Amino acid sequence: MSAPQTVDRVLLTAAVVLIAAAGALLLARIWRGPSMLDRAIALDVCAALIIAGLGAKSAFARDPFYFPIMLVLAFLGFTGSVGIARFIAVRDRPPGRPHGERARPGGEERQ
Repeated sequence: MSAPQTVDRVLLTAAVVLIAAAGALLLARIWRGPSMLDRAIALDVCAALIIAGLGAKSAFARDPFYFPIMLVLAFLGFTGSVGIARFIAVRDRPPGRPHGERARPGGEERQ
């Protein structure tokens, strides 16, 4: 094995180790919370870590087979994050304001 190939393997191994460490920390964040929004963000990061892991596997094998799968996972992660954000926004709406009515600029209320 030549020197560039050795450096390539060492860097890819380091990347996989860092992805695994980030996954362990991510599971701790999902477990501990403390809020639903923290868990939602952690699940979004989980999708990013899966994509990074597939990218590292693809780089190890020097095979572009996983690129479409990574693209689909990125799309699903994005749409999942938007859906969770909309759910949390509706759930955390302040009481006393009808659905769809917004506060007026300057804090004025209707009379």
